[in-house]
Amino acid sequence: MISFNKPPYVGEEIKYIEEAVKAQKICGDGQFTKKCNKWFEDKTGAAKVLLTTSCTHATELAALLLDIQPGDEVIMPAYTFVSTADAFVLRGATAVFVDINPKTMNIDENLIEDAITEKTKAIVPVHYAGVSCEMDKIMEIAKKHNLYVVEDAAQGVMSTYKGKALGTIGDYGCYSFHETKNYSMGEGGALLIRDGKNAELAEIIREKGTNRSKFFRGQIDKYTWVEAGSSYLPSDMNAAYLWAQLQKADEINENRLQSWNRYYEGLKDLKEAGKIELPYVPEYCEHNAHMFYIKAKDLEERSALISYLKENGVTAVFHYIPLHTAPAGKEYGRFHGEDKYTTKESERIIRLPMYYELDEQDAKKVMDLIHTFYK
Repeated sequence: MISFNKPPYVGEEIKYIEEAVKAQKICGDGQFTKKCNKWFEDKTGAAKVLLTTSCTHATELAALLLDIQPGDEVIMPAYTFVSTADAFVLRGATAVFVDINPKTMNIDENLIEDAITEKTKAIVPVHYAGVSCEMDKIMEIAKKHNLYVVEDAAQGVMSTYKGKALGTIGDYGCYSFHETKNYSMGEGGALLIRDGKNAELAEIIREKGTNRSKFFRGQIDKYTWVEAGSSYLPSDMNAAYLWAQLQKADEINENRLQSWNRYYEGLKDLKEAGKIELPYVPEYCEHNAHMFYIKAKDLEERSALISYLKENGVTAVFHYIPLHTAPAGKEYGRFHGEDKYTTKESERIIRLPMYYELDEQDAKKVMDLIHTFYK
């Protein structure tokens, strides 16, 4: 059986976890958490990066930092994971969904401005498949209307937009290190902070509302409760697992891109024959090969292809049910404008097996089966 995903493993993870255990500092903000934070700051240029327990919690932390209140509205695509909306509706905001660009599956930046009301507080672009949204236009709209931007870059680690790391362009960016992501700590995430002046409050909210981080740095002689907060610190053992992969981040990235390019070249003939569509990457984007998807003609054909692959030992999956069609989406959000592409395109996508060190012969088998299906 060729599985859809295998969590990345480079061989040094156990060694680093053992180091964390022997240091007798396995709670949050130990040596490996700090190493990971610094690595991402150096790699991305963000003023501050803070590991969190998940990308969901990173986004919740961003919502708290923006002081999202009941009655606020936040604009986002409906084609995304539930966490994108959850972080804001938990604060009482309404999720305002707009349609996507079918070429990239990202929010259509040309539809955002029409969805803005006097209640709008933020725009949350989601970089689907590690391919950037059109951030210049989104930042221009945000500046014009005095709105915040929170980048959902859960899938965007190591991707760039016009040379800028995803997650560093908006006010805040959110990464995921879930086991399905390019770099993993099992469950985990990170908040990227563009403006250093917001770092101290982020540290406080993340550390249960206390100024404990300043205490450990020797900036104060005791710490206390200074703000409403929560506990968003991952265990240092999780960070140790991630740290091993960051040492080989470029190697992992290159390996995934090789698999992605292999799929693209191997399936191009079916695209040219009009049988399927392949991913589109704008020239201003560098992507990270987070996923490889194809688009079938419609829902019926997609279901048949997924079943055919499964019968032949290959696990392929589809992705999100658009949030505005879900029970909670109807309760906590609304779709602005016409759903021209979101639902239609979501019913066509099939994600093929994609992970670090995907065997070349396994990828060939997947492609051979797809060719056979379309014959």
